[in-house]
Amino acid sequence: MIIQSLPKAIPNKALINASYTAIRQNSSMELKTVVKGQTINYLKTGQGAHNVLCFPGALGTIWSDFKPQIEGLDKNKFTVLAWDPPGCGFSRPPNRVFNTKFYENDADAAHDFMQAIGIEKFSLLGWSDGGISSIILAAKYPKIVDKLVVWGANCYIIPEDIEAFEKIRDISEWSDRIKIPLVKLYTEAGLQKMWTDWCDTMQDLYKEGGGNICKNSLKDINCPTLILHGNKDPMVAPEHPLYLLDNIKNAKIHRYPEGKHNIHLKYAEDFNKVISDFILNN
Repeated sequence: MIIQSLPKAIPNKALINASYTAIRQNSSMELKTVVKGQTINYLKTGQGAHNVLCFPGALGTIWSDFKPQIEGLDKNKFTVLAWDPPGCGFSRPPNRVFNTKFYENDADAAHDFMQAIGIEKFSLLGWSDGGISSIILAAKYPKIVDKLVVWGANCYIIPEDIEAFEKIRDISEWSDRIKIPLVKLYTEAGLQKMWTDWCDTMQDLYKEGGGNICKNSLKDINCPTLILHGNKDPMVAPEHPLYLLDNIKNAKIHRYPEGKHNIHLKYAEDFNKVISDFILNN
């Protein structure tokens, strides 16, 4: 999910329809399964030997967060899987519940989902919140994760992060390009409620947990790890990718000097090449 400063546009019917199409592009490719009582909406495409799971950000979905990777990764080399995490997108009902355990809950749910559909080993592409849960998954279930790729992710929260979150607590401050497709999914009141709960959870993690999300997990990651970072990311303080780099074994970093939070969308062609080379050759 993209949450960053973008120019506001005047809403119109064409924009609303186009934005919704971007979230549910070619839904005929999507499948549903039930894992431990939870409906999971997902997509599987390609026939390559390398399985990759695309893990969306907060409130994000298959198509809102990973369209360029679904369409652009080589389907002869990769089998691309993308999902709507529990309570997000079309993996509802029930609606999303945020609490201080939701990152670990999502990691467990992803593990259970992949096992349920018969994927025993895979690489992870985790963006933002999905990157955090991917870190936890790779640490908790090291035997099933081949490679780990994360961007826009952090393993702890600092005051600078809280300030950034609070600036966008009110969804009326979001650009229509970002807000409209999510309102179509969740309704305006529903989206504001979910986002308020997310912001409150970040406050709880900071106040009650000392800001620690998954620092203790880093030492347990054994797979090759690629950290990507947009140097102008307004949501991720510059120290976060460096901390991940210094504390994950066999990790390396790739930077986009002008990149923000959505480098996989903004620089999709180069991004796909970088992650493909990493997964295939490391």
